[in-house]
Amino acid sequence: MSEKFSSLEVEKQQKIRNAALKVFAEEGYEKASTNKIVKEAGIGKGMLFYYFKSKYDLYLYLIEYSLDLISNNYLERIDTTESDFIKRLHYTSKLKMEVFDENPYVFTFIGTLFLADESQWPEYLKERYAHLRSLAHAKLYDNIDYSLFRDDVDVEKAFHLIQWSIEGYEETLKKRFKNQRLTEVDMTPLWDEFEEYLHILKTSFYSREAK
Repeated sequence: MSEKFSSLEVEKQQKIRNAALKVFAEEGYEKASTNKIVKEAGIGKGMLFYYFKSKYDLYLYLIEYSLDLISNNYLERIDTTESDFIKRLHYTSKLKMEVFDENPYVFTFIGTLFLADESQWPEYLKERYAHLRSLAHAKLYDNIDYSLFRDDVDVEKAFHLIQWSIEGYEETLKKRFKNQRLTEVDMTPLWDEFEEYLHILKTSFYSREAK
């Protein structure tokens, strides 16, 4: 992390960071314009390059910042003692939405990294990114009780269908409340609706004894 940037007041850091995360997420690294970033942040270009040597330096900082946040605020908080896959995803979905509400551009930016060319990254970032992906997989799939699933179901495919269904619901909520703070929205009826969807998933994939 840039030491100069970390000395800037928190509110201004967040404004610049959000602007850069948004532009890189929307445009990709190659097409992302520092002119657009400074305009979005409401600062002068000289100020941006006072804190970061180049667009690439800023990009690496954002990767490191996002990996730290996803790891500490989201993945490390997932309870893997819950062996019911659907219950675990239900909990992680709520947790993810909570973190997303506070950091709306981080998850979008992280999503673009899956399509990025990692070959030009410093070795330490490649290793950290690989570790994060491994941790995410473990947090979702380790210690799952496979006996809950029906005998005639391909469990791996069922995992994917359940995960895609829940991620799709998350995206629907994000789009529905795009310009609102989720903390200001009564989420109770939506989570009740979510529970109904989970019940359908359990009915579809779990054995009768497990429902």
